[in-house]
Amino acid sequence: MPETFKAIVVNQTEKDFTREVKSIEKSFLKHGDVLVKVDYSGLNYKDALIMRNGASLVKEFPHIPGIDFSGSVIESENKNYTKGDEVILTGWRVGEIYYGGYSQLAKVNGDFLVKKPKDITTKQAMILGTAGFTALMCSFAVKAKEELLLGEKVNNVLVTGATGGVGSISVMTLAKLGYNVTAVTRKSEHNDYLKSIGAKTILNSNVFEKDPRPLDKGLWDCAIDTVGGKILSNVLAQTKDAGVVAACGNASDIKLNTTVMPFIIRGVKLWGISSVSTSKKRREFIWNEASKLIDFEKLEKSVKIISLEELLNVYPKMLKGETSGRYLVDLNK
Repeated sequence: MPETFKAIVVNQTEKDFTREVKSIEKSFLKHGDVLVKVDYSGLNYKDALIMRNGASLVKEFPHIPGIDFSGSVIESENKNYTKGDEVILTGWRVGEIYYGGYSQLAKVNGDFLVKKPKDITTKQAMILGTAGFTALMCSFAVKAKEELLLGEKVNNVLVTGATGGVGSISVMTLAKLGYNVTAVTRKSEHNDYLKSIGAKTILNSNVFEKDPRPLDKGLWDCAIDTVGGKILSNVLAQTKDAGVVAACGNASDIKLNTTVMPFIIRGVKLWGISSVSTSKKRREFIWNEASKLIDFEKLEKSVKIISLEELLNVYPKMLKGETSGRYLVDLNK
């Protein structure tokens, strides 16, 4: 095992915020009881914010970002993991207050890890990553209308921000569950791809960027919203009786201009989705469902594999809305 390895290190000085790929020593890693050789990490919107300026999420510098990763255990002081175990990590504020996955070696609390199911690879686990895990959580929130809430069958489901990591995986998962999926995007050049992964209908985002009415014509049994702002306000107003709207993002705006009308007249449920501190039992359930709901061959067509060095050039484009699909960071590249 090498004593030095490559990682992205961000640092806040009196003058500016820096980010660079550095060679660091194993002794630099100060958290956790399980040492993992990282195969892959991902680029999520939160990662891009942290790479830009720490996003008020990072409290101590220097710091290694990267909120998710997959790989294999090489050292463990945790009774639940032994050398060679293949593992997945998402959430638990790793990459924020704990050193993250933009590193060839990562040391974390074993309670944060999940053993990788045998029917997916470490690469496939990070093709999903935090974005895919969140998308699966959103999709099961939609399914809950039928099963947990004992509601009527779900037919028509809307997905906003459909070309993003969460959005595209949500489209695929919902289609696999048998729903008619309407994908919302402003990037018409990706329409063919969205249809290939299961979208029945595609709408331009500008349809949802008008000032919302308290209630609008009910069009959707359920929805997954990844962007927030006016778009979410309009989605709520257009959701049918007893519909579930799973909200997981704020790429458009953190503000929500709505009224109580969708909730008290139609019984719409706004279901906030955060994958950060999801229970281990639920994590294991969702990861074990992944292979049944994801067509990795199709999904991989939208995956761009990049190195740590390339990541430094890509993250600003995500913040400008100039990326689509999933970016996978290969720690061996």
